[in-house]
Amino acid sequence: MRSIVTRWGTHLAVCLFVFPISVLAAGLADVVGEGQIRFLKTKPDPNSYTYESKVTILETSLDSGLVQIQTCHKKLDPIRKVVILFNKDRIRDIQVRTMDGIAMAEVKDNRVTLSEVQKGGSICIDLQSKALDSLGNGLYQLNAGPLMRRLFDGYLPMTANMKFSWPDKLLAVQETKPAIQDGVDIKSANDGLEMDLVFAGKMTAQILLKRSD
Repeated sequence: MRSIVTRWGTHLAVCLFVFPISVLAAGLADVVGEGQIRFLKTKPDPNSYTYESKVTILETSLDSGLVQIQTCHKKLDPIRKVVILFNKDRIRDIQVRTMDGIAMAEVKDNRVTLSEVQKGGSICIDLQSKALDSLGNGLYQLNAGPLMRRLFDGYLPMTANMKFSWPDKLLAVQETKPAIQDGVDIKSANDGLEMDLVFAGKMTAQILLKRSD
């Protein structure tokens, strides 16, 4: 059984295990080892796994910490069974919104089990999570990660598109980690933030927000 592990709390973790054949497309030079992270200007294999998420922060989220999340796993590798596991202490109301190229998706407690995944299959899952942490003095933090695409003891390149939205001028972005660089494109506005990442390794992103006066 292969696993995609997804924990929305202070962290969102996605761990995708892939087949050795993927190395042929990505190239051995693009595989990084444990403890390493490499941001890439372009994705070596444009047809490989992609992760997408959208986090909606409401004004009530600042008190409750509860946010709405939409996630999509796209261009999956063919595999008999995949388990997507969420943080049971933070998560609630998991619902499969759409799926394609997957025989069955079973939601039970804090996990979604996929059966008979075809090459290029996809699934989108909606949920709620107490993922916004207050740091005091009007500061809040969201952490996304670690995101990874694992091959045995190494990690293959993957892309992640993460969108964060909130009511206009409710919050202002103070800092993001990683910062803008090759493989990291960030667009911010008065009502949200979007991060596009191309990387190999175990990636964790942190977003520091401040409530507008």
